[in-house]
Parts: sequence; C-alpha cells; structure tokens
Amino acid sequence: MKSTLATFGALGLLGSFALAGSVATDLVTPAPVASSDGFAQARRPISNPTLFDLALPTTNVHPIFLYHRLPDSINTQLGNLDVGGDVELYALQFEFAINDRLSIVATKDGYVDMNPDELLSNANGWANLGAGLKYAFILDPASGTALSGTVTFELPTGNSDVFQGEGDGAVNLILSGLKLVDRWQFAGGLGFQIPFGNEQSTEGWMSAHVSYETCRWFIPLAEINWFHVMDTGNGTGNYPSQVDGLVPAVVNFEGGDLFNIGAENANENRDFVSAAFGFRSRLTDCIDFGAAYEIPLTNDEDSLMKDRITVDLVWKF
Repeated sequence: MKSTLATFGALGLLGSFALAGSVATDLVTPAPVASSDGFAQARRPISNPTLFDLALPTTNVHPIFLYHRLPDSINTQLGNLDVGGDVELYALQFEFAINDRLSIVATKDGYVDMNPDELLSNANGWANLGAGLKYAFILDPASGTALSGTVTFELPTGNSDVFQGEGDGAVNLILSGLKLVDRWQFAGGLGFQIPFGNEQSTEGWMSAHVSYETCRWFIPLAEINWFHVMDTGNGTGNYPSQVDGLVPAVVNFEGGDLFNIGAENANENRDFVSAAFGFRSRLTDCIDFGAAYEIPLTNDEDSLMKDRITVDLVWKF
C-alpha cells in the first residue's frame, strides 16, 4: 500500500512538469497567443472526465456525451464470456469559482443507457452524484503554472441496473497540475478513490495530457490514463438485475473511470491503461468544443472498454 502511494505520488508530481521542461528546451515553437490573462488559452482534458480536470478554478458548464463500446467478450472466473454492445452516457458537469483559487465542482451525474449484446441485461438509469471543492495551491499566470487539490464525495444515488447506487459512497482525493509553454499545454492528474465501505474497490489513478494550438479551430491532443486497484471490493449480490448479482463475484477486473463494481477478483488484473487522441476547437472566447477517441492499451477482455468516443463542450463564464 505505501509503495503504491509513493509510486503514484512521485510519477504524478514529476511526470507532466518534467515533460513540459524537456519539450520547452528541445523544440522551437511559435510565439504564444497574445492575451492579458496568462491562462486564457488553457483547455480542459477530455478523457477520464469524472476525475481528470483542469487545475484552474473557473466558472463553467460542461456537457458531455460518451459512446462507449463494451468488449466482444470478457475474462471471468467462469471462463471467457460474450458481452458486446455499448453504453451511452449523457452528463452535465458544473464548476463555480468562489475566487481565483477556490471553486465548487460537480463532477459526476448523468443518465446511462446500457445496451449489451449478450450476458448483461439492457438497462438505463441515473449515475451516482459527485461534488466537492477545488483549491489552487500554485497559480502563476506569468509562467503558466498551476497546481491544485480537489476533494469530491460520490454518493450512491444512482441506479443499480447500470452499476451505480451500491455501497456507502466514496471520497476522491485529487492532485492536478498545469503547465503552458507557448502554444503547448501539459497537464497531469493523480488521485485515489477511497470507498466508505468494503463493497467497492479502493483505486488509484493517474492521467496525462499534451496538446498544441495550431490555430483556434484545431488544437490536437493526446492523453493517457492509468487505473490501479489497490484493494479489491466485496460487492457480491450488488446489481441484482444483472446476472442475479453475480457480476462482482465473477469478473476479474474493475470498471475504470465510470464504474466501481466491487469486483472480488480484480487482483488478477489490477491495472487498466487507455490512450485517447482528439482535438479541441475554440468556437468563441468562452466556448470550447472537444472530441476524442479512446482505446485500451491493456487487454480489452480484462476491462469493460473496447473503445470510446467522447464529445463535449466547455462554456466558461
């Protein structure tokens, strides 16, 4: 446990900023976009949307649509079982800046429409609700550097038919970093999801983002996400409408950013890694459009993701 925490801490703090420094010295880039605000060109990451956020406290509305395909088959304690199909998520995040350094964030909500081909049942319902506070410890517009901490609480308010609403809730502890270098942006995040009971798994995660503003209409980006199960859950009997509540007992992995199944055998596949590629487009000074295509880098049969398309808008006030 201690070694895992240390690993996440060291990698998260050093990763994005070390990378930023090396790129800044090795590449010759165009002059930065002129702005009276050193953070005016900062853009929000797209993937891992409930956990990976911009380090800056701002006031914004963030509608999200996810089209998430399930693997054709998954590895379980009963062997390889067919699943297939897709999950659609419609969500709306909010953030309200109390001042330059502190904001209230609403990070998880939305409506889930799950349409598997095999094994699982078609279902739809609400996701859990999650909200909390973000505080910027470092906020330096002159150097384009920010570092913030976020604490959010996830409440088990969702529908168990779509793998929500079970357990006693959880707390998310998150550290986010941002570095702007001319037209380049580097961002990193790491955190821990700690459930209040033993029905869900305890997980750590780390995400990284790099993007380059070729022009306001096309800002290509690449992101990577790593989720690690630190302590498996005991969720057998939860989600009774899905295979009579046996899902947490038979799957050999956890659910990534959207689902915490409480899988008892997730120690067999503790790590899930994905990569996302896409772009942002600055439609106005206040509104950004984003789209990304995400794929697993670990075995998709040891996860709930075959691939995913994420589309969003960020409307700042």
